Amino acid sequence: MAKENLTLQEGELLIRTARLAIATYLESRKLIHPPEQTTENLRRKSGVFVTLNTVKPTHELRGCIGFPYPQGPLIDSTIRAAIYAATEDPRFPPVTAEEFKESVAVEVTALTQPKPLRTTDRKSLPDLVKVGVHGLIVEGMGQSGLLLPQVAIEWNWDSAEFLTNCCMKASLPPDSWLLDGVEVKVFEGEIFEEVEPAGKVRRKEIGEK
Repeated sequence: MAKENLTLQEGELLIRTARLAIATYLESRKLIHPPEQTTENLRRKSGVFVTLNTVKPTHELRGCIGFPYPQGPLIDSTIRAAIYAATEDPRFPPVTAEEFKESVAVEVTALTQPKPLRTTDRKSLPDLVKVGVHGLIVEGMGQSGLLLPQVAIEWNWDSAEFLTNCCMKASLPPDSWLLDGVEVKVFEGEIFEEVEPAGKVRRKEIGEK
């Protein structure tokens, strides 16, 4: 999936579907079916992450789970990731139905296929990472970690700091990206978000608050 391959209308459908999937599951523990008006773009296999943010009274992360690799159609993976973000993120208690309705906004990031970074000099890896464009996956020693493209901008990291923090996300030593046995992959993402719970949907540029 190329960057900005999705229209705003398709992004809105992803967000609305994610919200309906969460609300339905929280109320009845039932899974919804993809909407009938799903486009060809949304039926293509794609990785996706669903992020939940509280927007009242303050803006804070409330859950984030997804699939870094294309396991199934984007619309189907969005439904699954949305439910997992609301109920299975080990960092947070499950979202309640009332909380979700009143104070939680939905964000969906559709991912491109992750691609390994290749170089004969591991120290040059930061030069290949484009902060504000790339997300990172670090895999090695039986561990893996992922950081979405927007995270580096939100934390004001340079590319080396981004690599270091992705290693730590994978529970690896901070400088593991220098090791030949550790693979670093990059991907890009298209982000759509609700301005407020069940409110207007916009395309979110990386680094935009």
